[in-house]
Amino acid sequence: MTASPGFHACAVVPSHDHWRVVGAVVAALRAEGLPVFVVDDGSAEPARTVLAALHDPAGGVTVHRLAVNQGKGAAVMEGFRLARAAGFTHAVQVDADGQHDLAAVPRLLALARRHPHAVVTGRPVYDDSIPTGRAIGRWITHVWVWVETLSFRLRDTMCGFRVYPLAPVDSLLATGVAVGRRMDFDTEIMVRLFWRGTPVAELPVRVTYPPDNTSNFDTLRDNLRISWMHTRLVFTMLARLPSILANRPPPLDIPPPKGPSHWAGLGERGLYWGLRFCAAAYRLFGRRGCMAVLAPIVLYFYLTGTEQRRVSRAFLARAFAAKGIARAPGWWDGYRHFLSFAGRALDTFAAWTGGMDAGTVEPAEVDALRVAEASAQGAVFIVAHVGNVDLSRALLDDAARRRLLVLVHTRHAENYNRVLREFNPEAAVNTFQVTEIGPDTAIALKERVEQGAWVVIAGDRTPVVVGGGAAGGRVSAVPFLGEPAPFSQGPYILASLLECPVYLLFCRRDGDRHRLYAERLAERIELPRQRRADALAAYAAAFASSLERHTLADPFQWYNFFDFWASGPTGDP
Repeated sequence: MTASPGFHACAVVPSHDHWRVVGAVVAALRAEGLPVFVVDDGSAEPARTVLAALHDPAGGVTVHRLAVNQGKGAAVMEGFRLARAAGFTHAVQVDADGQHDLAAVPRLLALARRHPHAVVTGRPVYDDSIPTGRAIGRWITHVWVWVETLSFRLRDTMCGFRVYPLAPVDSLLATGVAVGRRMDFDTEIMVRLFWRGTPVAELPVRVTYPPDNTSNFDTLRDNLRISWMHTRLVFTMLARLPSILANRPPPLDIPPPKGPSHWAGLGERGLYWGLRFCAAAYRLFGRRGCMAVLAPIVLYFYLTGTEQRRVSRAFLARAFAAKGIARAPGWWDGYRHFLSFAGRALDTFAAWTGGMDAGTVEPAEVDALRVAEASAQGAVFIVAHVGNVDLSRALLDDAARRRLLVLVHTRHAENYNRVLREFNPEAAVNTFQVTEIGPDTAIALKERVEQGAWVVIAGDRTPVVVGGGAAGGRVSAVPFLGEPAPFSQGPYILASLLECPVYLLFCRRDGDRHRLYAERLAERIELPRQRRADALAAYAAAFASSLERHTLADPFQWYNFFDFWASGPTGDP
């Protein structure tokens, strides 16, 4: 492989007691023209002999032995020292256990040549061989790294398959900073290089755990080391925040890979293990313990969500004034608002996955709901993004849940339902995707209502377009928290077409319990031709009045994080 100016690469292979496939790893690297430095980190037999037999400086392979095992990080750093002494500018780190797809080496090097000042790292695409505990542990580290770097750009810092520019590595190590010398090395050095302005480029790489794989990961000691590493990094980040923000590297312009993409599956797997972690944490530590784990993550979103933070403060100011609270909301109120939203999401997932029993939701005002349950005819239920009405749906009995038909405006609900079903096959929510409701859709919904379905639609989001056309005029400006706000006419137009009873449904958290409220808005929605606009405004005002009552009961359970009063017909961004 010919070297381009400023780019002269070798490979560094740290090894401790790996001997089955290390020869094949070295051969694959040599086939790409890379000189290889194998660092034997105090291996015992038979690995010691196998590694020593690979030593062939004339053939481009140098084996350097550390007499005492010092850890993966120490072995890699020793390899960096050998590479710099030999005049190399870049080092390809490759683990010796054969987990990584070495066919990706040419693409890794090509990306490093294009961005010689960046750390180019593999982003693992796992198959089913990854151990469950390892997958959960990796996901926890990913979350902490996002907090430590205040960025989502480092999406996997634990992959031992990457290209390092040696100059910034030398500069970092010359400061005397104590980078982790064992399994904490890969994550810590990448975070610290990112803090100092070294950009990161990622390449999807297939990773497999061989059935006879020798793992040097010590479950107790290495997990403690990694936990201590994250503690150090978080406090260092807080202490050096201005410098870290000032040196944040710009994003790299990297075109998406050609051919079939691995990213969709990887994203779903990340979501899966993230949700799996939340479910396990909820069962092990309870809600309070799980919220403690989420608190720094929520703080990150609070600090970086400028627009959401602004509208949260504006809403809380309105709500405080309406409640007679004679002060402006402060930063803690905004953070509490964000924490409440995280708690809502956690409660919903816990309910769907068996972490919460039906007794968590207590009926408060539900006579109207009992009437709907007793009727064979369907109904329209108008809900809002206040409290946690999703929780009441998750904990309904099977018969009531089967009657639900939730109108949604996004395809993401399908992905969420699919993930939920992996945890609980009974967790399916009947959803009906809509961008507009034309005659065919209205007929289909009417048939479902006649069969007893409950059509659930949000009353505090964008209008549902009925019969096609622009949505621009389908709002009614009605009083809400002291000022007219635009409310969708869609639920009432739809209900008039379906000719069925209309109910309002709310579920609010009250201490450690949730309380369910239901009320009947109308037996039928009547829209007289001559007074259509006035009738729609009256129904919207009735909904807004109930919404205001539940909102002021606890303003921190208001989850419309956009400028509700200025949203107009475009609604939720």
